[in-house]
This record gives sequence, C-alpha cells and structure tokens, in this order.
Amino acid sequence: MKKLLLLFLLHNISMNAQSNRVLFQYDNSGNQIERILCLGCSQSRSSNNSKNNPKDMEKIEDEDLLKFSETDVISYYPNPVRDELYLKWELTDNDIVSNIEVYTYSGQLINSYKNLEKTNNKVISFEDYPESTYIVLLIYKSGNQKSIKILKK
Repeated sequence: MKKLLLLFLLHNISMNAQSNRVLFQYDNSGNQIERILCLGCSQSRSSNNSKNNPKDMEKIEDEDLLKFSETDVISYYPNPVRDELYLKWELTDNDIVSNIEVYTYSGQLINSYKNLEKTNNKVISFEDYPESTYIVLLIYKSGNQKSIKILKK
C-alpha cells in the first residue's frame, strides 16, 4: 500500500511540474519587464500572442515597425529577432545612413554593411548568431551614430 501511495504521489507531482511555467515579457529594447509564475499553464502566453510571432519581411506594415523615438526617422522590426532584422529609414540630404555595424554585447564587431547611401532599408540576418543581446550601430555620413539593442531568441 505504501508503494502504491508513493507511486501515486510521484506521478501527481511530475504531472503538476509539467504544467507550471515561468513566463517572461520584454520591452522593445529586450529588457525584461515582467516575470510571472503560471501554475497549471498548458502553454506560454507568448505563443498565444500573434504580435510576438514575427511576420514575413514582405508583409511588414508601417505600424509593425518600432522607432527609436516618436520623432525619429529610423524604424526596425522585430525585437526580439529570430532570423532577420528589418531596418528602414527616411533618406534626408542633411544626414544619411552610410554604414551599419553589428556588435556582440561585449563589443566585438561581427558584421558590417557599407555604402548604404542610396538605399532606405536593410535586412540583417541573425540566423547564424547564437541567442544573446546585440548592438546594431547606424553610422551617418556626418559621423553621427545611433544604436539599437537587439535581443536574439
């Protein structure tokens, strides 16, 4: 009887452990903003949320793009990124994007894109990069720079 009771308890504990999860939410910069212990969850909240599932690059609309600030002319999608990061900016005569560099969070340059003066967008592949935080640096013709913190999942 003791063995049967012990077997029942172990089975019940293992079944409950499979349905308990810790869910995380991140802001647009990849910073963790919420951590929730979900008891009895069958699946994570993020898999139910279609906003967290990236779209194909051809289907991106202006409202999907994230901006550095409300008045900025540079936008990007998605963050966190799985395979590709889409960058878009407005061309202005005063200050145009000339180069884009991708760095690891520790500062190691891992990719560079040059001669972007005649384009207004760039798709950067993150497919071969491990899960981590990266810095994407946009360098203007005038020497000004802007950086985005990107989370790779």
